[in-house]
Amino acid sequence: MYRTLEAGRIVATVETLARRIAERFPESDLRKVCAELVALARESGDRAARIAAPNYVLRAITAAVIIGGFVMLGVAGTQLEVKREGTNLYGILQGIESGFNIVVLMGAAIFFLVTLEVRWKRRAALAGLHELRSLVHVIDMHQLTKDPTAMAEGAVATESSPERKMSRYELGRYLDYCAEMLSLAAKVAVIYGQSSKDPVVTAAVSDIGQITTNLSNKIWQKITLVQRAPPDYVPG
Repeated sequence: MYRTLEAGRIVATVETLARRIAERFPESDLRKVCAELVALARESGDRAARIAAPNYVLRAITAAVIIGGFVMLGVAGTQLEVKREGTNLYGILQGIESGFNIVVLMGAAIFFLVTLEVRWKRRAALAGLHELRSLVHVIDMHQLTKDPTAMAEGAVATESSPERKMSRYELGRYLDYCAEMLSLAAKVAVIYGQSSKDPVVTAAVSDIGQITTNLSNKIWQKITLVQRAPPDYVPG
């Protein structure tokens, strides 16, 4: 029960986070980004379930094509006439080469058909992971300008400095929400890893996990600076 992540529980957690952000920052773009994370989590759960389920129709078609190919090869083999008169070494070698080519081509065709389901599922998983990776970078963009060094004593804003209206507490909460969204995005990625044993998918999931961990570490460095800011800080 506790060895795998449940997609439904992850979706419920993201939905709760979305409500928390909407209640504290109702006019922020971060609320809209979290709404996208909710939608993506729901889609990922459904998509991962389809990936994990065996495609019996495709497997039946593949088996029928392979069996049909062997039957046709057997029928063609019965139509061959072997003539011993006039047979030379060149003719024997040419026949062996033709047979080898047929075996290679059939092997390649069988491999293509057998791995077709795996490749279709890999494509679906990588498409979802690509969307998730893009959203991770969108989350990072929203915390990029939330610079706690602006709270330092003697800090002076320039004409091009971003407008800062958050209090010390609000800034800390905003950054914490970003860190939570990154963590949950990594958990959504793991849903794909659980539904597939494909090493390519597993590597993509690990890559997203590493990216979110690195970004979360940077955010927590900012949160530490916010906690060290003067309690009576008022944005200027």
